[in-house]
Amino acid sequence: MTIEEEIKLAIRDVPDFPKKGIVFKDITPIMMNPSLSNKVVDHLANLYKDQKIDLIAGIESRGFLFGYPLAMRLGIPFVLIRKKGKLPYDKISHEYTLEYGTSTIEMHTDAVSKNQRVLIHDDLLATGGSAEAAAILIQQSGGEIAGFNFLVGLNFLNGKEKLLNFSHNIINLADY
Repeated sequence: MTIEEEIKLAIRDVPDFPKKGIVFKDITPIMMNPSLSNKVVDHLANLYKDQKIDLIAGIESRGFLFGYPLAMRLGIPFVLIRKKGKLPYDKISHEYTLEYGTSTIEMHTDAVSKNQRVLIHDDLLATGGSAEAAAILIQQSGGEIAGFNFLVGLNFLNGKEKLLNFSHNIINLADY
């Protein structure tokens, strides 16, 4: 069985969450399966071990779940990209548009250095707004986008299109 098949078997569909008409892809059953969780991290480590990545940036909060273990496995730093007001130190911010309104994400000013190659990780690629905002923060700090990685890609929402301006190295472990 492929990693994609295992992930898809584990993911739970939750109808009408967070609002009517949406089928939420719930990754929490993966967290309840240590064997599958380790397989995911092993698979990611194999994908990225030879790609000369200097940092992994995880987007709050589900991007932390596999992004941080992946960084540890690769022996590289992990950068937190968080919602506005959650980071304690000097930070830079970027506001981006959501389906209904705006949101702001932040990153510490000392998280990324000039020319560092950064892999951006999150649990899900939908419209691409938060991943695009993270890429902008990293570029503002002088970093290069080495690629994007997501556990799940909702391809019908075309989020990948926004990210192609930063990198063509975009990998979803399970596509819908």
